[in-house]
Amino acid sequence: MSTLTITTLQTNLHWEDKAANLRMLEEKINNIPAKTEIVVLPEMFSTGFSMQPEKLAETMDGETVQWMKRIAAAKKIILTGSIIIEEKEKYFNRLIWMLPNGQFGIYDKRHRFAYAGEDAHFTAGTKRLIASVKGWKINLLVCYDLRFPVWARQTSPSNSLSKGEGGIASPEYDILIYVANWPERRIHAWKTLLQARAIENQCYVVGVNRVGSDGNNILYSGESMVIDPMGEALYHKKEMEDIFTVTLDKNHLDTVREKFPFWKDADDFQVLNDDE
Repeated sequence: MSTLTITTLQTNLHWEDKAANLRMLEEKINNIPAKTEIVVLPEMFSTGFSMQPEKLAETMDGETVQWMKRIAAAKKIILTGSIIIEEKEKYFNRLIWMLPNGQFGIYDKRHRFAYAGEDAHFTAGTKRLIASVKGWKINLLVCYDLRFPVWARQTSPSNSLSKGEGGIASPEYDILIYVANWPERRIHAWKTLLQARAIENQCYVVGVNRVGSDGNNILYSGESMVIDPMGEALYHKKEMEDIFTVTLDKNHLDTVREKFPFWKDADDFQVLNDDE
């Protein structure tokens, strides 16, 4: 219960080629050298960051979701990453949190990257997804969400914070996971903001980015990271493909929060949906 093992998969992607990406990713997952509990893939892992959802979108009964179910069951892991989904005549950049038993959670990317036209093609999500694994709470977000700290912010104690053992208030989550296609030209922001999110929320942060060039000749340098609640990097890999497995320690997290209980002094706030 006090540890959680996560594998990050930093990889190049075949542009808009689902079959090639799924074959490649399955091979990499099968070759993970260590026992793991969660495998994290990049944003839009089956296509690359494409603005052609009309051509590439699937339903929740489609090939990629079925692939995730099969891989999660066969490897006895939780598998997560985002893909392009069509639902009710709308398109979503949807993160899927697939459990080994075939059950899943979803998170639709809240902040669409208007600079690349994502807002013109995709519908924004309105709800966060905080998953629970072995007593750990995990907040799952996508790429551009990283630039908006309020969306990731821990809720303050006086604003319905979650209750731990004995009914004592505690932060609402323990790990932030960001899946991304974050370009090399703005990679300084990626690294800086990942560390900032860990420090301000007193949590572990896992950021998984891709490498290589996409169909728009945009370069990605990876720089996937795992960061502890003090903002220290436990892992950082630049430019090359890499598979990394890390075991996170809940006792270390609890010690940091107890020794430096900054989260208790946070400001009250509410995040309202567009229709509220």
